[in-house]
Amino acid sequence: MMCPRARRGIRGVTLLELLIVLTLMGIIVAIVLPTFGGGVSTTALKSAAREVAAGLRYARGQAIAQRTEALLVLDVDARTFTLPPDTQLHRLPERLELKLYTAQRDLVSDKVGAIRFFPDGGSTGGRITLAAGERKYDVDVDWLTGRVTILD
Repeated sequence: MMCPRARRGIRGVTLLELLIVLTLMGIIVAIVLPTFGGGVSTTALKSAAREVAAGLRYARGQAIAQRTEALLVLDVDARTFTLPPDTQLHRLPERLELKLYTAQRDLVSDKVGAIRFFPDGGSTGGRITLAAGERKYDVDVDWLTGRVTILD
């Protein structure tokens, strides 16, 4: 058993000191971490691919239901897409790289193009590639069936 005099000589870290250090470390991490990130997370990239695929599937459904052609228009530079006649812009993450492969007749310019769907469910076909660094997803549209798939 230790005598009271010996206990005074033992030094430790108080709970208050520990909390102060942890708080300071949290503040430093919160400030420094965003400067290293700067890219698009894997989750955000996959979410963007799913959003584009959902837009394509919606356009295909509209073409079949309304028995008319429908399309998804993609602006590669602005990282947006629309589903005419709706003018709402669907925005994709800023640091995302996009590439559009589609039929020549559906290219408006070097940076703007569309994938067209027909009343029978078919399409002009194409591929939209979404990339961030080494990671990428391809959203493919089969020309014969209009089927939309996400490939990683």
